[in-house]
Amino acid sequence: MRRKYGFDPYLALIVAAGQLVISKGASWGQRETREPLDPYAYALLFVGPLALLVHRRFPLITTAVALGACDLFLIGGYAYGPTFISPAVMLFLLVTRGKRLMAWFMAGMTLLSFVSYAWLVGNSDLFHSVWMLTAIMLLMVVAELVRIVRERRTERERISEEEARRQASEERLTMAQELHDVLAHNISLIHVQASTALHLIDANPEQARTALATIKTASKEVLGEMRSVLNVLREGAPRSPTAGLDRLDELVERSGLEVALKRVGSRPLPSQVERAAYRIVQESLTNAGRHAPGSSVSVRLEYGEKELIVQVADTGATTPAVLSESGSGNGIPGMRERASALGGTLVAGPSGGGFQVEARLPLPEETS
Repeated sequence: MRRKYGFDPYLALIVAAGQLVISKGASWGQRETREPLDPYAYALLFVGPLALLVHRRFPLITTAVALGACDLFLIGGYAYGPTFISPAVMLFLLVTRGKRLMAWFMAGMTLLSFVSYAWLVGNSDLFHSVWMLTAIMLLMVVAELVRIVRERRTERERISEEEARRQASEERLTMAQELHDVLAHNISLIHVQASTALHLIDANPEQARTALATIKTASKEVLGEMRSVLNVLREGAPRSPTAGLDRLDELVERSGLEVALKRVGSRPLPSQVERAAYRIVQESLTNAGRHAPGSSVSVRLEYGEKELIVQVADTGATTPAVLSESGSGNGIPGMRERASALGGTLVAGPSGGGFQVEARLPLPEETS
């Protein structure tokens, strides 16, 4: 309720109790020079806390009312000290709540009223005026420092939240790309093998059986990869790549193509490079199976000091392409985006009678 209506009941209660208790002590300590507390004095002591109750909604009016009650308390001849608490708290709140111009204006009015009262009672000592100025300035400087610290903390939290949202967005985009690659490869493979099985089921049952076995393996694989990708989205799940170059042999085996895999050199690779290289090979094999069935495919991985070269080439179709017109058209652009995201390049185009894809992915320097 306090946040909805702008009430500050707890702070008002604390200030009221503080002013009342301290006023009794101050009145007893100044009993020789100041007037004892009476009902009028008690009423003035409660004006400030009551105004503080709605200070959030009416900052200027309540500060002026608290300052007026403080001045009346002093003019009434009551003890110095406790009645300053309410105006001081309100000035502090004005600064920390962002109403700085209003706060400094009221600080000037407070100093003017206190100096005027001192001169009214015959205290024109310059040192006394400087002391009041110093006390009010110290209060305002402390309030400004608190405001700056709060604003900086809020800004850091905002930046941190924006960074978290940005990273979450990047993760979602990565996961979407992973899902696209997984589904595109495996569904295309399943479609090709299903078409082959249907075509050969009567003439060559054994080859049709092999195609159906490939479909079974590919469907199981796509379910497993999808589960791995989606697990990354779960809170607390390890952020690990769903596929790496250690699984290339398995990828080649289930592609249904005649593939020659060659590795030149070897070295540890960053996970993002491994994942990108694997997906580039996967997409290239998918394209070869879709557009160049019956071709021979060569996959070459060259591990250099500064870059990983991934080269996938086919010799061209030897049988009619079952799915040559059914692609999404996002395969090569998707591979190029993966390479570019790592600062690399990808070139794809006809080569001899077939097609070749070559990606160059930069690598960090090896540490000894």
